[in-house]
Amino acid sequence: MDKASASKRISQLTELIEYHNKKYYIEDNPEIEDYEYDALMRELKELESEFPELVTAYSPTQRVGGAPVSGFAKVNHKVQMGSLQDVFDFNQVEEFVNRIKSEVPDAEFTVEPKIDGLSVSLEYHDGELVIGSTRGDGFVGEDVTANLKTIPSIPLRLDNAPRLLEVRGEVYMPRSVFYSLTKEMELNSEQPFKNPRNAAAGSLRQKDPQIAAKRRLDIFVFNVQQIEGAKISSHKQSLDMLKELGFKVIPEYRLVKSYDEIVRIISDIGNRRHDLPYDIDGVVVKLDSLAMREQIGYTSKVPKWAVAYKFPPEEKKTKLIDIEVNVGRTGAITPVAVFEPIILAGTSVSRATLHNQDFIDERNISIGDEIIVRKAGDIIPEVLGVSKKSDGCSESFKLPDKCPICGAKAVREVGESVLRCPNIECPAQLLRSIIYFASKPAMNIDGFGPAVAEALCDKGLVRVIPDIYKLTVDDVLTLDGFKEKSAAKLVASIEKSKSNSLDRLLCGLGIRNVGSASCKLLCERFGSIDNIISASVDDIEAIDGFGRLTAETVHNALSEPHMLETISLLKQYGVNTDYDSSRSSDRLTGLSFVITGTLPSYSRDEAKALIESHGGVVKSSVSKKTDYLLAGEDAGSKLVKAQELGVKVISERELMEILL
Repeated sequence: MDKASASKRISQLTELIEYHNKKYYIEDNPEIEDYEYDALMRELKELESEFPELVTAYSPTQRVGGAPVSGFAKVNHKVQMGSLQDVFDFNQVEEFVNRIKSEVPDAEFTVEPKIDGLSVSLEYHDGELVIGSTRGDGFVGEDVTANLKTIPSIPLRLDNAPRLLEVRGEVYMPRSVFYSLTKEMELNSEQPFKNPRNAAAGSLRQKDPQIAAKRRLDIFVFNVQQIEGAKISSHKQSLDMLKELGFKVIPEYRLVKSYDEIVRIISDIGNRRHDLPYDIDGVVVKLDSLAMREQIGYTSKVPKWAVAYKFPPEEKKTKLIDIEVNVGRTGAITPVAVFEPIILAGTSVSRATLHNQDFIDERNISIGDEIIVRKAGDIIPEVLGVSKKSDGCSESFKLPDKCPICGAKAVREVGESVLRCPNIECPAQLLRSIIYFASKPAMNIDGFGPAVAEALCDKGLVRVIPDIYKLTVDDVLTLDGFKEKSAAKLVASIEKSKSNSLDRLLCGLGIRNVGSASCKLLCERFGSIDNIISASVDDIEAIDGFGRLTAETVHNALSEPHMLETISLLKQYGVNTDYDSSRSSDRLTGLSFVITGTLPSYSRDEAKALIESHGGVVKSSVSKKTDYLLAGEDAGSKLVKAQELGVKVISERELMEILL
C-alpha cells in the first residue's frame, strides 16, 4: 500500500473506531463484537507502524502512549475550578431556593447527581484535546493529559467544535472495577484504596500511563469552563451541546422550577443511588441561567447560585447472630460482629469489627441483640449501638480470657484497651507476621502475598520469618499455580529484598505501635540493628517524637530472645542490617507533619518521602505537638482538628517555599 492509500485508510479507521468508541463507552449501545473492534484497531496499528509519519495526536492508538514521566507539570487554570456550598437537609435547600427566587422570581434550576470522583479540566483547541489537568487547589493543577487520554470516554477530537472549549468533568472508578482492584491489591499485600474516589485519584496520578489505562477509569462531564466560537445562555443548554459534541455528560440532569420538584428528584436519586454502577455523594442544584448567575454572584469561597445536597450515611437494624474472636499479627484479640445480612450503600453486609471489650461494654452489646449498623463513609461497616436487647440478657458479651488459637492466657497491658495473646509462637501471629514482613510497607517482596504465605506455611516450608530466605525454586514449584518462570521470579524477589534499607527490615519485624516513620528515626539515630538493640530506653526516648512508652516497647521487643534469634538468622542469610542515610538536608529536622487531602503535585507517599528526606517526621494523626498540617484538596476531619488545636496549616506550595 502506498502512502496516499495508507493515509486514506488510516482516516477511515480512525473515524470508524471513534464511532464505535462512542457507541460503546458513551451511549452504552455497542454495534460490533469485541473481536471486530480489535481487528480494526490492529489494522490501524499496523498501518501506523508502517507509516509513522501519518500518526496523529488524536489517533485511537495514542490513548496509551509515551514513556512514564518523573513528575507532573503545573497548569494554571484560566477559570477557577471552585467548589460548592454543601447543605445537609431539605430546610437548607428550601432556604437556597427562596433566596434565589427573591432575586430572580422566575428562576429555573438544573438538578443533577454529584459524582464522587476527581475533578479535571479538558481543554480543546479547534476540536483537538490539547491539555487535561487536575483541579489542584482550584487555581493551579497538574498536567495529566497522557493519563486522561487512556479514558476511552474522553474524546480526543471533536467534530464541529467551538474554536476554544474548556470543560470540567469528574473522573471516577466504577464500583465493579474498584472491587476487582481491591481484591488484587489485597492478594499482593498492597494497602488497598479506601474507596473508589481515592482509587480514581491515585490511578489518575500514576506516572506510567499504561498503569493508568489498566485501572479502567471513566468520566462524566458536567460544566463548560470557557468557550469561544459559540454562545450558550444556560447550563442545560451547555450540557445538551456537550452531549451532541460526543462527551459523556452527567446523567439525569433535569430542569425544574420549584422547591417541591427539587426535593422529589433528590429523594428519587437518593433511593436509587446504591443501585448505580458508580458512587455519588449528593445532588447538585444550580441556577440554570448563566446571566442570572452573574447577577447573584459569589462569596469569597463559593458561588451563591448553587448548592450541593449531601446524603446522610445509611443506617439499618439487624440481629447480632454471633461474635467471632480473631487473633492478629501483634497478638491483638479482636471481636467481630456477625449479623443477619443487610444491604448498605448498595452491597450486602454481614460483619463488622467491635474493636475491644470497652467498645462492647459501652454499648452493652450481646449476642441476640438488635443492633444498628451503618457504613462509615459508605465504605466500612460499623456498629453504632443496640436498638433492642435480646430477651433475658442484660450483660454485655465478654471476651475469653484465653487465646482462641493457642490457649495462652490473654493479657491486657496498662494503658491499652486491647486484649492480647502473649505467645509469640501462636500460629495465628506467625502467619500474619510472615505476611506483614513480606508486604509493601515492610520488605516489599513482589509476589509474596497472603495466599502464597499461607500455602508455604501449610506445607511447612516457612515456619518463621527467616525461613523465607531458605526458599528455593524447587520449594516454590511445590505450590499450586507456580511454573518454573514464576517460581524463579519469586525467589529473585526474595533475594532482592536482602539489600533493602534497614528501616524496612525493622518495620517488617512488626514491633507494636512502631510504624515506618519511627523505624526511620531509629535507623537515622543509631545506624545499625546492633546499635538499636544495644540502645537503652533513655537513648531511644531521647529521639524527637518518641515517648517513654514507645521507647520501652522498642527496647523490650528487641531484647526478647525469639526476636534476637530471628535477627541473628536474618544476618546469616545475608539480609542488610546497616542503615545508609540519604537525607537531602536538615531543613525540617525537629518538625512534625501530618498530611491530608489530595495534593496538586505529589501523592501522600511522595510528600512523606520528601519531608523525611529533609529530616522531618510524618505522623498519621494531628495533636498539639504537630508543627504543620500539609493540606490538599478535600481535606477532612484532620483539617478541622488542626484548626481547633491551632496547628499551622500549609499548602504544598508553602512547603516548597520552606524547603527553598
